[in-house]
Amino acid sequence: ACSEFSQRSCEECLKNVSCLWCYTNNTCIDYPVRSILPPSSLCSLSNARWGVCWINFEALIIAVAVVAGLILVSIAVCCCYCCYCRRRSRSRPDEEEERLARKREERRLQSLQRKHERKLKHDEIRKKYGLLQDSDNPYSRFENE
Repeated sequence: ACSEFSQRSCEECLKNVSCLWCYTNNTCIDYPVRSILPPSSLCSLSNARWGVCWINFEALIIAVAVVAGLILVSIAVCCCYCCYCRRRSRSRPDEEEERLARKREERRLQSLQRKHERKLKHDEIRKKYGLLQDSDNPYSRFENE
């Protein structure tokens, strides 16, 4: 039982993990398992020690709460960042595809324009040498057979 270690030392009391050391009256008591925190009627949190003697129960609770809070916040930030990256990576290919489609369309239009210009030049040359079969031109090239 933990009461056997009363009036001895904190280290001897806390060797048993089910014990709680109270510095107000130097007593070793059983840890109240039914309640998460020991009630103040048993021992104030600033004078209670559990696990180690060099940190009081109040500071232990604050330290554990801060560490747990940091872990939760970092998990939340990681999840939000990952979701943002996924959403961003999904939207980028759409933008990239649109940009490529616009460039492809511009190149196609430029190609059609150049093709039309070449056709006009070739038609002028054919017309000049009488190779163009126009219905407007009554004269046509005479070929010997």
